[in-house]
Amino acid sequence: MVQSQESKKLEGWQPYNLDYYAQEIVLKHRDTKHVLNESHKMRMAVAYGLERFWGEHLRLKRESINKSQYWKDVWNKLAEILKLAEITLPNDEILSISSHQNRDAQKKQEEEQTKQIKGMAKKIWSMPFNEQKVALMVLTQFCDALVWWTQRYKRKDSKDN
Repeated sequence: MVQSQESKKLEGWQPYNLDYYAQEIVLKHRDTKHVLNESHKMRMAVAYGLERFWGEHLRLKRESINKSQYWKDVWNKLAEILKLAEITLPNDEILSISSHQNRDAQKKQEEEQTKQIKGMAKKIWSMPFNEQKVALMVLTQFCDALVWWTQRYKRKDSKDN
């Protein structure tokens, strides 16, 4: 039997690793207070699209570096997973603003950060529509797995964990 071109393209994608990667990330962050409830927020945020999901780690940097890192770890892993399907998910590092600088230096950093954020958003929005759809579907399933593992591994001694 001869495989079609379409079925050959699908061979590189192995969705059964999502569960493994989700478990790995949940376990990494399990012992950090106030982080694992972000799994539920991630699952809800998928509905708003890739750019908004990606940007959430930046907003959280102002509130909690641990929560921010959890979101960034999920995005980083999503980029790795999609690479297996030959989809490049934009994943630029964004400059962190140092508060220990003079006003002019800090203003320049803020301007550079804004430029980087705009560039990253443009890259996400410029992804081919079919690749955006696949990325969102994979992210949805990945977040479902994160929620599942969160419910299993969440520490019982703290409702805030």
